[in-house]
Amino acid sequence: MAEIIQKDGTWTFDGDALRLTPGRDKNVSLLRKTLGELTVPLGALAGISFEQGKKTGRLRLRLRDSADPLLQATGGKLTEPNDPYQLSVESNRYGVAEYVVDEVRDALLLDQVPTGPADGYLLPGPSVPLSAAAGDGTASFDGERVRLEWNWKTEDAKAAAGTRDLPLSGITAVEWHPAVGLENGYLRFVVRGAETKAPPKYDPHSVELWGFKKDPLMALVAAAVQARLPHPAAQPPVADEPPKEELPPTDHDALLRRLRELGDLHQSGVLTDEEFAMAKQAVLKRM
Repeated sequence: MAEIIQKDGTWTFDGDALRLTPGRDKNVSLLRKTLGELTVPLGALAGISFEQGKKTGRLRLRLRDSADPLLQATGGKLTEPNDPYQLSVESNRYGVAEYVVDEVRDALLLDQVPTGPADGYLLPGPSVPLSAAAGDGTASFDGERVRLEWNWKTEDAKAAAGTRDLPLSGITAVEWHPAVGLENGYLRFVVRGAETKAPPKYDPHSVELWGFKKDPLMALVAAAVQARLPHPAAQPPVADEPPKEELPPTDHDALLRRLRELGDLHQSGVLTDEEFAMAKQAVLKRM
C-alpha cells in the first residue's frame, strides 16, 4: 500500500483503487469538502504525475475520458483549488509522492489498463439528494427530478416563469461553466422540446453564476444529473465515419504481457519480492 498524508488531503493506493480524502485545512475548497472521499478504481485512470516546485509540488491524476461524470459535466473547467484529482505536496514529502506515482504507474502497466475513453461511467458521481444555492437560484436533484427555484436577484423575465420542476427523462444534456473574469458562469439543463439559445440570465432552465464561493457546488448538481444520463459511448455513431485502422502488436505489447506474467509469478510465490523487483526493473528499462 502507498499513502501520502498532507494538509490538502490524503491519497491511499491499495493496488486496485486510489482513495482520495480531502483535508480539513481551511484552504481546502468547499466543493472538495462537500464531495467528500472519492474512490477511483485503477481502471478509470489514464495516468498520474508529480510536479515539483520550490516550496510545494503537485500530484495530478489523469482520468480516462468519459470515466467520471464530474469531469464530463464540467468539461475539464474545474479550477485548481476545486479539482479533486490534484493534491498539494509539501517539499519534505516529495519522496513519498514519487513513490505513490511509481506504484500507480507499475499497477497500470501490470493490469494493462487502456488509456482510451471509457464505455461507461467508472465513478458513481455525487450522492443524492443534493441541493446548491448560488447565483440567481437554487438547484436541487433527488435522482429523478431537478428543481430550480429563484431568488430576489433573478431577472424579472425569468422569475416570472416560476419554479421549474424538470423530470430526468426530459433532460437531454447538462452544461456547467465557471465565471471567468467579467464573464458570468452558469448551470444549464437542456430540456427536450424546449431548447433555447437565450443567455442563462433569461433562460428559465439555467442558473446564472457570478463567481462567488458557493458557485462550484453547482458542478456537483451537474455531475449527479450527468451520472444518470445516457453515457457518451451510448450515443449513435457519426454517419459516414471512416473505420479506425487497427495497428499490429508491437514489442511494447510483448513487454506489457511479460510484466503481467511476472506479476502472476510473484503473487503465486514463484518469485520472491527481490526477484520480482529485479525482473520488473529489467523489463521497464527496455520500455
